[in-house]
Amino acid sequence: MMSPFPGMNPWLEGYLWADLHHELASSIRRQLAPQVKPKYVVRIDTYTYKDILPDEEVGIFHPDVEILKKPPHTPGELLSEPEETYSATTPPTLVFPTRLTIEARVPVVEIRDKGNNQLITAIEILSPANKRNPGLVQYREKRELLFTSGVHLLEIDLLRKGQHPAAHPALPDWAHYFVMLVRANQNKTQVWALTIRDKLPILPTPLKSPDPDIRLDLGKALREATRAGDYDETINYREEPPPPPFAIQDQDWLKGVLKESKLIP
Repeated sequence: MMSPFPGMNPWLEGYLWADLHHELASSIRRQLAPQVKPKYVVRIDTYTYKDILPDEEVGIFHPDVEILKKPPHTPGELLSEPEETYSATTPPTLVFPTRLTIEARVPVVEIRDKGNNQLITAIEILSPANKRNPGLVQYREKRELLFTSGVHLLEIDLLRKGQHPAAHPALPDWAHYFVMLVRANQNKTQVWALTIRDKLPILPTPLKSPDPDIRLDLGKALREATRAGDYDETINYREEPPPPPFAIQDQDWLKGVLKESKLIP
């Protein structure tokens, strides 16, 4: 079964995101490649960030990392002493990662001039590592390098959590997701602000002047990526979506869609 939502499925923003990220990049590449031939090619590159995992994401975004807690004892209960052997130890009350650092591998879709392999357009799909430090600082530096190098940047942010790299005061606080386009050598940013209720946009994707823009149907790309990943086999819609929590009216809307789709009682 496909996602019941018209645009982004917020249940994909947790531990499924890393897999979806790669599927979505591949889906975008397949959609754009026939449109740019024969002058351009579409490639997927991967760069790596050192990411410090926040405590609140343990078990949500990385389910293979656990916090283990010792059950509390009943008041008045006598705690048994370990046997008097050298091998006996008392189990700890709590185990948690100590400043857990992971390597975040982030794919980026690139449109390149076939003749000289020049990077023309970068399509960045933001990851959690791009939206918190230290990755946020590194990604902002990468953005500036693309701008000064005359590269078009199409930036897709389908994650509600974290700080958007643009951090512009004009960005509406009601939006859950953003897509931004900065054309090479233009001092302006086009913004598509989206809520959970919106369909994903069909986006202009620029090439080298004077070649016309091509089209990226982001909704189609996400549907193909979701189908390829079989995420419906994993998602439990009876659980809350990954944080941050939605406003009450959005929670009610999400539940209404799920009930109408018979995914929850």
